Amino acid sequence: MNIAIIPARGGSKRIPKKNIRDFNGKPVIAYSIEAAIESNLFDRVIVSTDDPNIANIAKEYGAE
Repeated sequence: MNIAIIPARGGSKRIPKKNIRDFNGKPVIAYSIEAAIESNLFDRVIVSTDDPNIANIAKEYGAE
C-alpha cells in the first residue's frame, strides 16, 4: 500500500493561514491533495495537521 502524507502546519509566521488561503479559486493545500490523488500513485492521501480548518478542507478535497 502506498500512502502520501502531506504535512500542513496551522501556524505560519510569514503568511498567516497560508494553507487555507485562496489561490486561483482554491485553497493552497488543495493543489497538493489533488496532485497526489490524480497521480494514481497512492492508495491513500493523508494530511497531517494541527489545525481543524485545514483538516476540514483536506477532507473536502478527498484526503484523510
